Amino acid sequence: MKGHDPRATRRAQGGSIGIGVIGYGYWGPNIARCIAATDGCHVAAIGDASSDALARAGRMYPGANLWKNWHDVIADPAVDAVAVVTPVRQHYEMALTALRAGKHVLVEKPMTETSAQGAALIEEADRRNLTLMVDHTFVYTGAVQKIRDLVVQGIVGDVYYYDSTRINLGLFQRDVNVIWDLAVHDLSIINFLLDDVPVAISACGADHLHGNRENMAHIVLYFSRGTIAHLNVNWLAPVKVRRTLIGGSQRMIVYDDLEPSEKVKVYDRGVDISAEQQRVYDARVSYRIGDMWAPQTSVKEALVTEIEHFVDCVANNRVPLTSGAVGLNIVSYLEYASQSLNQRGHPVDLVPLRRVS
Repeated sequence: MKGHDPRATRRAQGGSIGIGVIGYGYWGPNIARCIAATDGCHVAAIGDASSDALARAGRMYPGANLWKNWHDVIADPAVDAVAVVTPVRQHYEMALTALRAGKHVLVEKPMTETSAQGAALIEEADRRNLTLMVDHTFVYTGAVQKIRDLVVQGIVGDVYYYDSTRINLGLFQRDVNVIWDLAVHDLSIINFLLDDVPVAISACGADHLHGNRENMAHIVLYFSRGTIAHLNVNWLAPVKVRRTLIGGSQRMIVYDDLEPSEKVKVYDRGVDISAEQQRVYDARVSYRIGDMWAPQTSVKEALVTEIEHFVDCVANNRVPLTSGAVGLNIVSYLEYASQSLNQRGHPVDLVPLRRVS
């Protein structure tokens, strides 16, 4: 159980959890909006170095305390938990400071720049019995939750492959390359969907705007049970594509996040091979062309679901679905992909990672 926390007394008496948002640039306003829309919590404080950003925040949340220094957000007695929504280079220091101050933490993806930093945050949160959760938003979408159900229920069968294309024109990031910006989404989805961990990762990419970071990359993950995942990520594409194919022994799935409805489609298609033959090319192959259906998925905003989950974990001492341990796994995958990228795609064997879900 968590140690005594005077803020817990206020919550037990019916008070809502005060959340301080550090960073009110691109993603911070979305986090704040969903906090304000969630029962059991409220926007207690907002911090940003920009006076213009704070002015916008003040107009939206007149009851929130506004701070230019992020340390003041953490020190604010009205704040029970902190949402760190800043560039990744700042995640570790801010999250660690918040944990040491006894505040629960929700940190934007990726959790940290290195796995060593991630491990340190987990240790600090565990030592202080605090909630540490990572903002891997796609895990909380109705589409990905439905795909997880289809995999767990055996509808897909054995998962053969996960093939994703995540491309668009921009947004170029100053502190990370395209792998750390875009592939992180698919890595979190894969971690959620598969009851397995990769044993090797390879990645190749290119920087076409010399002097900047890689703007396109291909990542391949090899899993112990034979599943293979391929991720195509690109900041320099003429169109925006968010499409994933998942192939299994029983069914196949097409997941298109840009579809306004029917984001998930299940196809009863595949091949059946005669078990009497030893070699596949000598075997009798029959092609299965069955029906397609689009299962109903929740249309609730994923970020609202995520904030509700964070509040529940803080209030009831639950382990988050995207816990610090999950975030650490994703950072480790990113590090191995970066190592392979520096070796022009040479596969890197992974140190065995504990499966965390």
